[in-house]
Amino acid sequence: MTQAVHTYAYLRPSAVRDEAAGRRLALQTSGGATVAGAAAHPRFFSGFLTAPGPAAAALLAVADVAAARYHQPRLRASLDPVVTADGDRLRFESFSGCCGVHARLDVLAEGLDGDEIGHGTTNVDVNDPLRESLGRIGAAEPLHLAVGPDALEVTTFDGPVVERKVPLPDRWLRGFAETQVIAAGFDLRAELPAAEAVRFLRSLPGSTGRAGSRAVHWVVPAGRTLRPTTRPVPGAVCLPGPERLATLQRVLRHALALRVYGPATVAGPTASAWEIVLPGMRLTLTLSPDSSRGFSGEGGVLGALAARGTEQDADLVAVLLSWEPRIDPVELAEQAALSPERVRAALVRLGTAGLVGYDAAEAAYFHRRLPYDAGRAELHNPRLRAARALATAGAVRLEPGGALATVTVDDHIQRVRTDPAGRSSCTCLWWARYRGGRGPCKHVLAVGLTRESAAAALPGAAPVGTVAAALPGAAPVGTVAAALPDAPKAARR
Repeated sequence: MTQAVHTYAYLRPSAVRDEAAGRRLALQTSGGATVAGAAAHPRFFSGFLTAPGPAAAALLAVADVAAARYHQPRLRASLDPVVTADGDRLRFESFSGCCGVHARLDVLAEGLDGDEIGHGTTNVDVNDPLRESLGRIGAAEPLHLAVGPDALEVTTFDGPVVERKVPLPDRWLRGFAETQVIAAGFDLRAELPAAEAVRFLRSLPGSTGRAGSRAVHWVVPAGRTLRPTTRPVPGAVCLPGPERLATLQRVLRHALALRVYGPATVAGPTASAWEIVLPGMRLTLTLSPDSSRGFSGEGGVLGALAARGTEQDADLVAVLLSWEPRIDPVELAEQAALSPERVRAALVRLGTAGLVGYDAAEAAYFHRRLPYDAGRAELHNPRLRAARALATAGAVRLEPGGALATVTVDDHIQRVRTDPAGRSSCTCLWWARYRGGRGPCKHVLAVGLTRESAAAALPGAAPVGTVAAALPGAAPVGTVAAALPDAPKAARR
């Protein structure tokens, strides 16, 4: 597994401190992106949490996921949570070490009482002493929150007091990318009031090590609760590895409701999202389709990565992102003079660089910046690399009529068929095993690449990126993102 190394450098450990005005939760930041550019220790918020107890418990839940491996749990993860300030909320995110659970805490405007919320993304230090202090915070006592050091702290310290290097496996990056693609296909499937939410979650099997608790389960909405079922009947929601929801136990006493998100149709194991509604906050866990299988292999981003022109479209769309809490693809399409479909594909590509996430509760993308290099997910995706190699080597032969293609791999021949609706199938073993459930195989991708190249070679075909280049004052494709500074949208109008 290829790994990058990320360095966390904090001026001091995060801590809950007793001060004259009350208790203060000081979260230290490291290496963030802001409106003004990169910052070593950005400061995004200073004020009070309106629901201190629920907020402390929810932050602990996010930290639990960051330190957990649900598959092979004896190995410990070490990814510090990420916080994104969107101007009207704070989002805390983490990913499990096994790449199978994504946690996000959205502290909304009504959950914060203080200064203006900034714009940017950074990591925050959540250490063991801080976890112990958070666990002792009561529901009624006032709690001041500071995300990032103040100016005095920055000038007082000569350098980082806390510094550690951690590996960032490429599968974590692919997991973040796949999560936002999968969540974009979710609908609200059920909503339980507080009492039923507590009863249901406490009835789930724990992590006992038995195969039954780690199996894929299904539940069906039944009135104000969820009823278990043995198979994916119509209306069912997949609950893969129910023991992975144990983290939600931390916040149950503060829960107002439980919302469940998943795809409209379920024919087999699928991902799902489980959201606890808290006072002024939402805590969401998104589960991969199997506790032993992370999000990194789902293949949902491959189509957008392979599509011709998405790189140039993504470069243009990236300029228009400004830590907005809700990204409207239709509005972006008007601003970029692209179709909504091309904008959505560009957002998927931007997601592979950690630049966007998806909020199922609001059915909208949001902007953030994770510490990954653009193009890294594509570089380390074996199916896409293999498909490009096949297309470049001329291994694909398009049959007359366009519905059938032949792909020659060494001494094997695979046939790819595309129906009138644009759905493709293949004769390879990968397709026979997953039936498209884990994204397209390398042969389907190679055929798509070859068809796009053939279409581009036709007389009169527009060069890639000409739509973006035709915009008034547009910079050359590939330089747009570097040519304009990041700024909140309101500041650019």
